[in-house]
Amino acid sequence: MNRQIQGHLCALSANILWGLMAPVGKAALAAFSPITVTTFRMVGAAACFWLLSLFCKHEEVDHRDMVRIFFASLFALVFNQGVYIFGLSLTSPIDASVVTTTLPIVTMIVAALYLKEPITNKKVLGIFIGAMGALTLILSSRAAAGGNGSIVGDLLCLTAQISFSIYLTVFKGLTQKYSPITLNKWMFVYASLCYIPFSYNNLASIQWSEMPVAACWQVGYVVVGGTFLAYILIMRAQCLMRPTVVSMYNYMQPIVASTVAVVIGMAAFTLQKGVAVILVFLGVYIVTQSKSRKDFEREGKAV
Repeated sequence: MNRQIQGHLCALSANILWGLMAPVGKAALAAFSPITVTTFRMVGAAACFWLLSLFCKHEEVDHRDMVRIFFASLFALVFNQGVYIFGLSLTSPIDASVVTTTLPIVTMIVAALYLKEPITNKKVLGIFIGAMGALTLILSSRAAAGGNGSIVGDLLCLTAQISFSIYLTVFKGLTQKYSPITLNKWMFVYASLCYIPFSYNNLASIQWSEMPVAACWQVGYVVVGGTFLAYILIMRAQCLMRPTVVSMYNYMQPIVASTVAVVIGMAAFTLQKGVAVILVFLGVYIVTQSKSRKDFEREGKAV
């Protein structure tokens, strides 16, 4: 399969899985505390990756890269997913979706500063069109459901987006050097070690006999779908495509949330939603057509 097509499919699949995180994660928070859900996520995913690594070719990690992997885990997991769960517990899923639309913009800025990726007219236009599509979906949902967000919660979700944009850009080299399995098994171990000391009392106080079965399934999805599978896919996409292109697929998350609402009868498919979906995919396409730093360097050499 063409590397670009594979990258697009991986980024798309990861964000579909993450798109279900807002409603499913919010439901799980009715039974568990934010730090408990986050710890389940980190420890559960670490166990999944280590188990999977037993069936994969062994890969040695340079001891100098272990320090970089630790900091990658801080930005990709501890400061991103952990902070996001806390933000989601304070705000509404709709508000959390609004904040996710900032990721491509922040990633474009960080990539320009760190990787010297050019901010081209096509890239700006694509991000703008995609954002308009995502916001159209989100704000129409807000109008139907009413807002019950929180400024503090929204700011925490924004912090999570900034953290992940730094991870996508600054640590791209790690994803090209090591397999997603190797990187994730160590990143989630580090993240687990960061959370367990602060969540031990919460975990010890859980009354499992009184816990609803649905809540356990919801946490199971957060661990396996929204974390284990999604992080394998996003790291593969990160290896194959530019950070800004990968981040553009974040706009898929509100589309997934709206689709689920239509399927379960909570909302109806409208012309407005159809136009919004078209805008999102058009925005992604325009960004993929923008020139990278390598393109400009090749043109300069040709001249």
